[in-house]
Amino acid sequence: MSRAADSLDRWMRTSFVAMNTELEELYFSREDRADVEGVGDAIKTRLAEEGRALIRPLAAEGNTNEGFDHAFDVLGNLGLFLAALRRHELTNPARETASPFEEASALGLHIGASLGVAPRFATAHLATHNRAIDGVQKSFTALKDEFVFIDFNTMGILNYKRAADALMRIPPLGISNPSTLLLLNNARDALNDVARTNDILFSRLDKDRFFYSVRPYYKPYRVGRQEYRGANAGDFSGINQIDLLLGLCRANDPGYAQLLIDKMLFMIPEDQRSLRACLIHAPLLDQFLEAASSSSGKAWFADNGRALLEVCEAHGRAAVQHHDQLFESFIVKMSASLDSRHHAQLTASGPPLPVLAKALERLRDLRAAAKRDDIETAHDKLELLRRALRG
Repeated sequence: MSRAADSLDRWMRTSFVAMNTELEELYFSREDRADVEGVGDAIKTRLAEEGRALIRPLAAEGNTNEGFDHAFDVLGNLGLFLAALRRHELTNPARETASPFEEASALGLHIGASLGVAPRFATAHLATHNRAIDGVQKSFTALKDEFVFIDFNTMGILNYKRAADALMRIPPLGISNPSTLLLLNNARDALNDVARTNDILFSRLDKDRFFYSVRPYYKPYRVGRQEYRGANAGDFSGINQIDLLLGLCRANDPGYAQLLIDKMLFMIPEDQRSLRACLIHAPLLDQFLEAASSSSGKAWFADNGRALLEVCEAHGRAAVQHHDQLFESFIVKMSASLDSRHHAQLTASGPPLPVLAKALERLRDLRAAAKRDDIETAHDKLELLRRALRG
């Protein structure tokens, strides 16, 4: 890591965190906690000026070809800085045609283009690629609830990756291979661990602190002239690999395919490659249904078919749990008491909350294979498999 990059990283882990925390305490003590304009202006100015002074020499260096990890880490620091400026209303895409923070934008665009990722901070920067130093990861603030959110989201993502890795090993073996049963059980166990991690997250995370002091750092902001949506906890390939390999979601579904395209640049290149590799495989559910006419009475079909159902059920439970307990309780219900003037830029994805809620409800029901009249889910195919297993 260059001297300039090291200086920025040390600042991000110390003064940056301290200033954001101080501002959050000021905001949280207000009657309208979402109104942050005109509050702590001296701290905001210092935050912006110190960050820009540290970024200028990095912008002069450019992407110095020190490898992916170094460049991605620098991009994360730039992105966290810009996200904090957005949170504190020092920049806002609604009132600008270009980011006023030119040095950070220029370097972010340079690194993003060279790595093939969005030129802003992404989920990986605070999850799977968040290097801890002496037990402390990077964060926006020192608030306990931010660390609860970061830590248990990371654990959930890692469990999803375990499940995806197990399922990706099945196509070369075939659905009748004895080792496929082991892999299906591994995927089920990993998805059950997702649910356990979610339970801990929901029980420990304070709704007010999350809504007012953590969530606002995930808003959209501009890099150069382009507005990029906020980071999303689903910006990794594992959860989509599970969707597609199981057959609960389909790449030829226009809505789901659009989701894959929209998130591709928010994933690290390794995840982009994994998602593309997944798209060539026939869904496991389809393969079992095709084999049912000739193999429904055989031991391998019974064992592996039941295991597949258990994986699908575990994936659906985790999806319902996340949607109904986190999104509904921590965002939708909390927004009901929010002054309407703050609603326009409430979501990390950009669209109004009702539009986002409808899209996420559809995704939840696809993953849970819910019976719906307006969209096709895997409900009927799973019922066919259950009947085949009953003989």
